[in-house]
Amino acid sequence: MTDRVPSPDFTYAGGTLCAEALPLSGIAAEVGTPFYCYSLAGLARNYRALEAALAGLPATICYALKANSNQAVIAAFAGLGAGADVVSGGELRRALAAGVPAGRIVFSGVGKTQEEIALALRSGIHQLNAESEAELDLISAVAAGAGVTARVSLRINPDVDARTHDKISTGRKQDKFGIAIDRTLPAYARAAELPNLAPSGLAMHIGSQLLSLAPYRAAFGRLAEQVRALRAAGHDVISLDLGGGVGITYRDEAPPGFEDYAAVVRETVGGLGCDLMFEPGRSMVGNAGVLVARVLYLKDGGLRPVAVVDAAMNDLARPAMYGAYHAIVPVTQPQNSPDCVETDVVGPICESGDTFAVARSLPPLAPGDLVAFGSAGAYGSVMSSAYNSRPPAPEVLVSGERFAVVRARQTVDDLIRQEAVPDWLEPPEGA
Repeated sequence: MTDRVPSPDFTYAGGTLCAEALPLSGIAAEVGTPFYCYSLAGLARNYRALEAALAGLPATICYALKANSNQAVIAAFAGLGAGADVVSGGELRRALAAGVPAGRIVFSGVGKTQEEIALALRSGIHQLNAESEAELDLISAVAAGAGVTARVSLRINPDVDARTHDKISTGRKQDKFGIAIDRTLPAYARAAELPNLAPSGLAMHIGSQLLSLAPYRAAFGRLAEQVRALRAAGHDVISLDLGGGVGITYRDEAPPGFEDYAAVVRETVGGLGCDLMFEPGRSMVGNAGVLVARVLYLKDGGLRPVAVVDAAMNDLARPAMYGAYHAIVPVTQPQNSPDCVETDVVGPICESGDTFAVARSLPPLAPGDLVAFGSAGAYGSVMSSAYNSRPPAPEVLVSGERFAVVRARQTVDDLIRQEAVPDWLEPPEGA
């Protein structure tokens, strides 16, 4: 079985793979390779689908910038009415710069610094999700120093296994995130006692790329129990942040639909009278993007042919980090159903881990061919680096028959200019 890009926004037309109505080969001719390409229609459709599923609930959708923090992507969601979930001061500044109203921004993360907390308070964001009792103390001190009251929500670790990849599970007891669920009552009482804090509710996020609703049902049920216990103890609980994590299709997965997910929300916490916040990331952008690369060489690998492409693990790290699967398809549509060949697809970085696929069934490839990696809109460019002094790939946003470069391709000179040689370092001999 050959791969396909699991998105209606990237389809073949006239013998070539298109982003919406625009051939990817035409973009490659202008921008060069490798490059990331996002579909504006795909971003909007995903957001509207979640929004429709949550209709009737007191819901605020806060797009999770960690999935893709390009300014154009953030601005697109802001234009649709989204808030933002941020996990660093840098992401907070990005959200504000892209036009997200401060009052629709939630700041999560286990390691907020004093400076980041101060920035959040100066900016007037909606709330800080505190992930430890020590963090509550720091937020209180910073807020007192600034003469403001900080709205906080306590992120609770419900000890629920999301049944996803170990490195993206965040709601088990041993994971680093959140306050242990058996500490909810004393931690909330502590927050209520601290000066300049206004505890408003609870938050949780149990992981990413969930393919089953059972972990949500269990986690949300435990969250509801904590709300009732807090109210019985005399505390106000007016909001719940339910995180994100609904999976997408990379290969043949069948993730839960937004309607089914929303039904679980209604069943477990819908009757608590709380404002609800959601932090979708991957499900908004993952299948709205591809990475386009060019085949440099085809070599005999002994067991199988090896296609060396000009994208690498510095551009798309997920296969090296997680063993993640990304569909790989030729940009020029194969004719007459050619016999496929089991092929390894690798990048040029000096690491054996720079491998995108092993024994992948692909149509015959040749040097110069363009290929597209599917489901690359989330945790692709945002995780890129300049390893091996390879400048990260540029990013392109497509709408209909037009496109714009929304992050320009850097050069090696750009990388070098960020560094300096101290004047006290002796020059090499003979220089």
